[in-house]
Amino acid sequence: MGGATPGAGRAPGNGEPVRLSVPAGRWLVFTTVLGSAMALLDSTVVNVALPRIGLDLGADLPVLQWTVNAYMLTLAGLILLGGALGDRFGRRRVFVTGVVWFSLASLVCGLAPNAGVLIAARALQGIGGALLTPGSLALIQSVIHPDDRARAIGLWSGFGGIGAAIGPFLGGWLVDGPGWRWVFFINVPLAAVCVPVALRHVPETSNPRAHGRFDVLGALLGAATLGLITYALIAAPQKGASPAVVVPAVAGLAMGVVFVAVERRRREPMLPLSIFSSRQFSAVNAVTLCVYAAFGGFFFLSVLDLQVVVGYSALAAGTALLPTTTLMLLLSARSGELGKRIGPRIPLTVGPLLCAAGMLLMTRAGVGAVYWRDILPALLVLGMGMVVVVAPLTATVLASVDVARAGLASGVNNAAARAAGLIAVAALPLLAGMGPEAYRSADAFGDTFRRAMPICAGVLVVGAVLAWRTVRSDALEPVGLEPAGLEAGAGAAAGAGVGAEAGAEVGPAPERAEPGAAVPVERAEGAVRPEGLLCRPECAYHCGVAAPPLDPGDLSAPPPLDPGERRSDT
Repeated sequence: MGGATPGAGRAPGNGEPVRLSVPAGRWLVFTTVLGSAMALLDSTVVNVALPRIGLDLGADLPVLQWTVNAYMLTLAGLILLGGALGDRFGRRRVFVTGVVWFSLASLVCGLAPNAGVLIAARALQGIGGALLTPGSLALIQSVIHPDDRARAIGLWSGFGGIGAAIGPFLGGWLVDGPGWRWVFFINVPLAAVCVPVALRHVPETSNPRAHGRFDVLGALLGAATLGLITYALIAAPQKGASPAVVVPAVAGLAMGVVFVAVERRRREPMLPLSIFSSRQFSAVNAVTLCVYAAFGGFFFLSVLDLQVVVGYSALAAGTALLPTTTLMLLLSARSGELGKRIGPRIPLTVGPLLCAAGMLLMTRAGVGAVYWRDILPALLVLGMGMVVVVAPLTATVLASVDVARAGLASGVNNAAARAAGLIAVAALPLLAGMGPEAYRSADAFGDTFRRAMPICAGVLVVGAVLAWRTVRSDALEPVGLEPAGLEAGAGAAAGAGVGAEAGAEVGPAPERAEPGAAVPVERAEGAVRPEGLLCRPECAYHCGVAAPPLDPGDLSAPPPLDPGERRSDT
């Protein structure tokens, strides 16, 4: 591979990496962008359609909550398993399966005659999203030549960010035009283009070292935990502290305990709990939970408020939210660079506080609100806060673990953010006192919306305090090696490193090192990295409204294509 002629590329399927300059490389980026855009669009366009869905199906607020949460539940619960399936059975195969599954579930959503069918189809959509979302990035990693990989991932994340940014506008246009069902129907033609291109131009890849049993039990327990707790929170406003609420809540908590016990004992768990031995990783994920819980609650309720209370059409409501995602798309790369220069502690503290201020300003979005005076300032402040926090958060997650586990760390962080949004959408109406019919009345919904925004702001303040107290300012600095057991003045071999095979467990440094041995310095607790190797985010352009972007991290010296990787045309 090292002797490949720059720009020459190789035909798919012959075992060689593919250059981005050849048609095969460009087709690969095109199809992965198209596939992942389906899931990215879905995370933003559906919220805009919620009031019209409720009116057309005669649904109350819990149905709208489940329309959002059924999708997030299966996506958050299965996204880690989806990546493992691609490694075992073929990344292109699982990616294509996810695209087909997602489009068929979307078709059922669009044809749903009632709320029950819509919610069930949304849960099926989440399964498809869990297959295609990690698969799109995995295909780029495993097929594109290492010299072109950063640029390919940059294109993937950039176009994906554009798709997420235009999602609310597109959703509003569809709802006001052909109708809310086209929010789901639009995925079918996208899949009709994506699947043939993938089968024709994208080589199959898999990892023969992926072995053992899949942690299906862990995935089911995780999803059951989230599902039962979500059900209890959504049902509580109507049923109070009745057995119909208390029993699922207690069962969900019990399932969570069982999930942790199972993951601790399994040889190959879906969620290796050892990754949380890094206190920095655990801290950043705690901040993630706070930040994305607030984001999930805000974007769920604000779109309803703009339509129900302010009186906007779906298109106007979707367009009104464009400043937040546009700011993220334009400035996220610069925010990442700022985080490298000053460290992540300040951005992860200031960013949530700015977001909190924006959400408090959003309480002005009531009856008779003027966009330029009452709504736009809130969205600009919120957008700047999101710009400040999201990119450094992703970078700190990747830098908190050893390089071999960067992909796993990103997946865990992504799943945690989605779970936080899921719980927020379920809990916020309960905490704000929203009844099942609240969204049908401008006065009733406006009053509860003004109670909900301070709750979101309070969660963000908690996240800011956590970041200030737990995130290290030097978390994004390279980790060096110290010679152990040497007398002063003695030298160690320069450039010695501690290697770790991709996906392997990395244990703690031995208590007693041989004289002259290199011992990793753990400046971020739990992180074991070779000298000079620090994971850097490659997804520089993104709009992380629903969750931080999945990111493989960037090793400063990318290794050649693993000889254990196999490719075929079948």
